Amino acid sequence: MRNEGSSLEDARSPVSSALNLRKPKPQNAITIAVSSRALFDMVEERKIYEEQGVEKYVEYQQANENVTLKPGPAFAFVKAVEQVNARLRELYPDDEELFDIVLMTNNHAQVGVRLINSINHYGLLIERFCMTGGKTPIGYLKAYLTNLYLSADSEKVQEAIEEGIAAATMFTGNKNVPYDDKQLRVAFDGDAVLFSDESEIIVKEHGLDRFFEHEQINENKPLAQGPLKGFLEDLGRLQKKFYAKNERLDSPIRTYLVTARSAASSGARVLKTLRSWGVQIDEALFLAGAPKGPVLAKIRPHIFFDDQMFHIEGAQQLGTIAAHVPYGIGQKYYKSKLKDSTATAAKK
Repeated sequence: MRNEGSSLEDARSPVSSALNLRKPKPQNAITIAVSSRALFDMVEERKIYEEQGVEKYVEYQQANENVTLKPGPAFAFVKAVEQVNARLRELYPDDEELFDIVLMTNNHAQVGVRLINSINHYGLLIERFCMTGGKTPIGYLKAYLTNLYLSADSEKVQEAIEEGIAAATMFTGNKNVPYDDKQLRVAFDGDAVLFSDESEIIVKEHGLDRFFEHEQINENKPLAQGPLKGFLEDLGRLQKKFYAKNERLDSPIRTYLVTARSAASSGARVLKTLRSWGVQIDEALFLAGAPKGPVLAKIRPHIFFDDQMFHIEGAQQLGTIAAHVPYGIGQKYYKSKLKDSTATAAKK
């Protein structure tokens, strides 16, 4: 029976000794690049950097290099990923199709000791670092064969998306909730995340009635892929390895589709698209416009991907760790709304 009561503070026991594990070759691995501010809580350190400059920041980090950094928004996800690796190594000792976590940061090398100490403290198996000394690390993502990039910096995430790399900005949940420590749970929105934004464009420009009509007419035409399709496929390949060992009902990976679509009027096209891709999703939740937060609080995913900030914020309020995917027409409307609200506030 799984332990559902683990919290981030219980994450100090190593999954296994890094010295005894052979790292997968990059071309065989599913590489997840994580920034230091996504992996660890560095709010105070960031404040020093912004208010006092880089020299004071580096000085502070060196003076505190034996002070362990607290977990950040991507921490629980990384721990769960490493548990999947541990089980894969038990079932397939010689297989190299594993997750590989890379620390991808624009931190200076002088800060590296504190990051290494914190990683070792929690028993994380992160051996590959990319520390770019103040320069953007985006150019290295393809060199590291990155499948997914997680960062706390929305501008860098936008750069990665524009380069065709699956990426998301991490946000911590506003409540400390327990996570399943034996099963990686990943929740995805559909449109503009797994799928393209073609249907969202119709909603924004022509309204819901036209959208429902369009989806029914095109029910048998697969939706084009979105930025996170590849990562869902990666998860699916690993799930099949567990299924082959008769672990379908107790797989260490579980995936969820959490969409604002209605099932009867626009759900069939989504399910048929996934089928055409050869991808299985474990649970599909069609909410017909209802808030996603309560459903996500029940699922307790290690990460939830969505392109709409109001869904991200709703998930956060109930404790879900959310990841914003800045892709599609929704970003245009969000930026326009943000600009209008900023202008209104300036007039007051």
